Amino acid sequence: MNKSLLVAVVVLAVLGAACRRQRDYPGDLNAYVSNGKSDTVSVIDLGQFKTVKTIAVGHNPTGISANPRKNEIYAVNTESSNISFIDAVKNTVVATVGVHRAPYFIDVSADGTRGYVANSGSANVSILDLDKRRVLATVGVGANPGLARVSPDGKIVVVSNRGGDSVSILDAGAMRVRATVPVCQHPEDIAILRDSSKAFVACTGSAQVAAIDLKADKVLALLDVGKTPIHLALKPDGGELFVCNFDSASVSVIETNANEVGSTYLIGNQPVHAVVSSDNSLLYVSNFGSDAISVLAIDIGRVVDSIAVGNRPDQLALTADEDFLFALDTQSGDVAVVRLTRLPRGNKISLPEAILKGQNPNKLRALVTMVPVGIQPNSIVVKQVVPAK
Repeated sequence: MNKSLLVAVVVLAVLGAACRRQRDYPGDLNAYVSNGKSDTVSVIDLGQFKTVKTIAVGHNPTGISANPRKNEIYAVNTESSNISFIDAVKNTVVATVGVHRAPYFIDVSADGTRGYVANSGSANVSILDLDKRRVLATVGVGANPGLARVSPDGKIVVVSNRGGDSVSILDAGAMRVRATVPVCQHPEDIAILRDSSKAFVACTGSAQVAAIDLKADKVLALLDVGKTPIHLALKPDGGELFVCNFDSASVSVIETNANEVGSTYLIGNQPVHAVVSSDNSLLYVSNFGSDAISVLAIDIGRVVDSIAVGNRPDQLALTADEDFLFALDTQSGDVAVVRLTRLPRGNKISLPEAILKGQNPNKLRALVTMVPVGIQPNSIVVKQVVPAK
């Protein structure tokens, strides 16, 4: 068999296996990617690993979220100051809701009824009724808010005020600020424990993470981590929090009960985003400066794998079964698809390039393909779409 024919045969086999895998799901499994410089959202069919639709949204979409209770996706358009509501069955924009200046992200409540948007250019937060597709209230907070994060119980919203070195704590039911708490310099990312008792806020300007008691509305500790802590990833069991220190090439581990930094691991050049496996055993970290994903075995505190992806990887997302990990390659404009589990016994499907190079097709954690999307992709969400009966 000649080389070109072998490649063609393997490609068909890969697609066939992917389509067979898709039937394990009750509906369509898609990834949605916001493309900042294309003013679009790409829809990737995760049964075929290809872009099946490109949706025009507002100007410079920078954040995207999925509704956990219904088939809707929300794209935050920073330069047009609005939110695009996307029907995830038809993959069309069904509503556009205006907010205030320069929003970047939207956080959705666990019951899927509310959306919270920090408007960095107007020092306020827009509270959205996602069922009626309208703004319920606009609440003033501190200067240059970067993120509004709703607690798992839906009762509290924590807002990082980057320009005010503070955190606003909102009563979600009353839709008002309950307290403003001074923290460290330039607070950015926020993680809230599952029981909604405590929040952790990364401060990029002072290399610290603030631990905040959400019952008493006070700072419990300011924890020193590496330079430019840019992202927080909480273990599913809530016991540890991982901090990506962008300018220290490291990840710090915070013990959430004790409010202490337990360990720090060298991880890769410019770590920017992380996700934890559902069994609390592995941490996947995208290294923006080294075009790779590092895999940290949490229990032994050691990097056990490094997977080359595209240029300038940033956000990561996992499928629910954790068979696949997706990395947004911001400079090369694609999504890297990484297989995390071994193929079934006897199944010799792998990348054509891998077979031609004589590599083991059953290798654990391997790059499967790169899916082209738009220019400067910046946010990704995986959504199980179940058509209405």
